[in-house]
Amino acid sequence: MSRALTAFSSLYFATLLMLLGSGLLGTYLGLRLAAEGVSELWIGLLMTGYYAGLVAGASIGHRLIARVGHIRAFVASAGVVTASVMGHALTESVQVWLALRVLVGMAMMCQYMVLESWLNEQAESHQRGMVFASYMVVTFLGLVLGQVVFALQPDLAIDHLLYVAMCFSLCLVPVATTRQIHPAPLHPAPLKVKLFVQRIPQALTTIAVAGLMLGAFYGMAPVFAGAVGLNNSEIGMYMAVTICAGLAAQWPAGWLSDRVDRSQLIQLNAMVLTAVSVLMAIGFIPGGALIFLTALFGLMVFTLYPMAVALANDHVEPDDRVPLSAMLLVTFGLGASIGPLLSSAMMKLWGPSMLYIFMAACSAILVFRVRADAVTGENLVEAAPLQFMPAAGNLASSPLAAAIDPRVDEQAVTDQMTDEDAAAPAAPEEVAEDDHLPG
Repeated sequence: MSRALTAFSSLYFATLLMLLGSGLLGTYLGLRLAAEGVSELWIGLLMTGYYAGLVAGASIGHRLIARVGHIRAFVASAGVVTASVMGHALTESVQVWLALRVLVGMAMMCQYMVLESWLNEQAESHQRGMVFASYMVVTFLGLVLGQVVFALQPDLAIDHLLYVAMCFSLCLVPVATTRQIHPAPLHPAPLKVKLFVQRIPQALTTIAVAGLMLGAFYGMAPVFAGAVGLNNSEIGMYMAVTICAGLAAQWPAGWLSDRVDRSQLIQLNAMVLTAVSVLMAIGFIPGGALIFLTALFGLMVFTLYPMAVALANDHVEPDDRVPLSAMLLVTFGLGASIGPLLSSAMMKLWGPSMLYIFMAACSAILVFRVRADAVTGENLVEAAPLQFMPAAGNLASSPLAAAIDPRVDEQAVTDQMTDEDAAAPAAPEEVAEDDHLPG
């Protein structure tokens, strides 16, 4: 296992730097705009722009990687993110910041696609579970470290933008200097919307609700925390504790998910989440109690996405699991784009506590919508229930994440890619040769 982790260390390090920068940037922008008295609607719109960029970036990323190869696509995307981050320091126009957030989302999705296709190509069958889990742990760790940096240096200065730009510049180094074999060209996976809507409605509902809640959390939780009296350093720790709790919950949730009916578990999760969200919305909670409640909130909300993914995979054949991943990420991305807008509008009209009223309303949907007695079992695959795998649940991945998920049949993925390669037009000779130069 240690040898395998060493082999993937450059890709993990690049992922860590990316997520550190992304986590720090999101919190900084929310607090900076709140400190300048910018409307909550604009703060929510900026987070919406980021998630919309991530969803759009999946299609753009496929084309870019097929055109210029993995390393060049990663370098170009990192350059776009770095320039966009520095662009925030050159202007205070929120309209320009919105455009920059969309660009960051699109470019980061391309980076995720490069990293995940690379991990998939290098991982052997017996390593896939460890590779997938390690990738998600690094994702959570990067997000947490971004909040810790803010907690250690809470002043709203240009320094934070410089740190973010440094992270995205440095993430180029391990990818650009690797000597590993470059992955094969990529081709988009079909969504098969009608099939999945008919077969896994409860899983799709859970994914959409998780998107609503996590989009609202990342965009508006720093604003809420500031409104209830936390200083910038405490806000960083508030965010870090929530995300850390989400990471810690992955393995216990997985153990339960493999032994208890998943629909029932999602419903129980939603009940607890609704109660916790209502308590956090009440207000006048001492600092220690608020930290405890946000940790409990993180335990629940960050396990919704992976449990829904496991539930969906239980009812979909191996051949359809790569397009399933694309469908789930689009569903999550749409929810994550809408969540910040709705929650910010409620906060503007009725105050900051409306953030967690919005969270409670979202989780209440799952209490009534996801029920074990509504699962017929007609489409269960032979191996169900499939093994639970941790997932970041924040769109910090691409549709290619399914390729490194050990629940996905490796031969089915290979056959699908072979069929797509045969149907796709040949790439220009110059690009094909360059894509296999030694790193």
